[in-house]
Amino acid sequence: MTSPTSTERPAAERAATVPEASPAPVRGRRRVPGWLIGAVAVAVVACLPLLNLPLPGVLPGPTYMPGSLHLMALCMVFAALALSYHLLYGVAGMLSFGHALYFAAGAYGLAVLLDRTDMPLLVAAAVALGAAILLATVVGAVSLRVSGVSFAMVTLAFAQAGNVLARRNPQGVTGGEEGIGLATANVPGALVGVVNTRNMFWVALASLVVVYVVVTWVQRSRAGHVVEATRENEMRVRVIGQPPYLIRLLTFVIAGTLAAVVGMVYLLLQSQAVPTITSADFTIQALIMVVLGGVGSRWGAVVGAVVYTLLDQRLSVLAGSDLVESLPTILHVPLSEPAFILGVLFILVVLFMPGGIAGGTRRLTGRRRGPAGPATASWMGRRGAVAGADGACGARIGPAAAGDRAETRWQLPRLVVAHPRASFTWCTPGRSARGREPR
Repeated sequence: MTSPTSTERPAAERAATVPEASPAPVRGRRRVPGWLIGAVAVAVVACLPLLNLPLPGVLPGPTYMPGSLHLMALCMVFAALALSYHLLYGVAGMLSFGHALYFAAGAYGLAVLLDRTDMPLLVAAAVALGAAILLATVVGAVSLRVSGVSFAMVTLAFAQAGNVLARRNPQGVTGGEEGIGLATANVPGALVGVVNTRNMFWVALASLVVVYVVVTWVQRSRAGHVVEATRENEMRVRVIGQPPYLIRLLTFVIAGTLAAVVGMVYLLLQSQAVPTITSADFTIQALIMVVLGGVGSRWGAVVGAVVYTLLDQRLSVLAGSDLVESLPTILHVPLSEPAFILGVLFILVVLFMPGGIAGGTRRLTGRRRGPAGPATASWMGRRGAVAGADGACGARIGPAAAGDRAETRWQLPRLVVAHPRASFTWCTPGRSARGREPR
């Protein structure tokens, strides 16, 4: 019987060393990037003035007609306004009743400068924007000293003061109840007149894209993460040394600045600024747009604003039609008031679609979010992370060896509270964050 040599191994040992065939990876369905969908949507909308597409009941005529272009441009202006309010309410959780003040500051500021000075359009717009930023900073610095209902009431008081100022027409500046018209002497001819409505359509589309990009950038930035954490639990943000007041003030000013820019585009589109855009009712309209589309959803705010604007404009036509006039009194009276129909629609959305249009779309497409489980965050560090399972400081998790850059992961219910010497790291359910220990 021969013994096995060094080159011969038992069959059992050889079989044990044979690598097992790994199962073939399962290829999942690749999702289309959101930016690609947005780019295609913008390209399609930009081509509408060049097409002859009739939409009966939605638009007053084909898409290339001035009336239809004006209505679609107005939808995009209000969509940009709703996005700015989404940043304030949907991201920061600040319910403001004075957001229309900055929209009106942009519109009235530009109109007054064009009427009283010889500034070119861009220079006047820059000066009006600077004044709007200063106004938002002052109002925000005062209003954010309180929170909740008190914050809403303070912003409402400032908005009412702006409304009174616009209606009183101090020294003939604001035009009083009639408003102030657009002085076209220093405005490019391509933006003036019914024949140039197509150009204003593209200007409104460009403003919507710019506002959407800025809101997305702010929401995904470090400041956006901090302000979302402040919305969830301000005390925990204070514990880790972050300044909630300054972060919320920055968000407030950015939202007001975007609203002022949209107000200038509104002035160019409507050729007039009237006192109604300074009222709290105008802010409530923006709030309804955000809630209708879905609080917390950017594209939901855009869709909600478009749906609300189309209903508001087209229901006015329906209210004066012969069909409504021929109905019995019990139906004629409510259907002749577009505000009543919009109010009923808003109530139905709140009761039966709490997530708005965005939430309803997710449910219909079967892409429901999973249950709000513990959030996941990661911190690259040499000494390990300091965090508690209940969000409190003091529990050290897995300290790594010296010089090791291994990643440490932990699970927390809502907010990651890191060691004071570490950079701010937080997450909410369904999100993740990454920080790095300072040298």
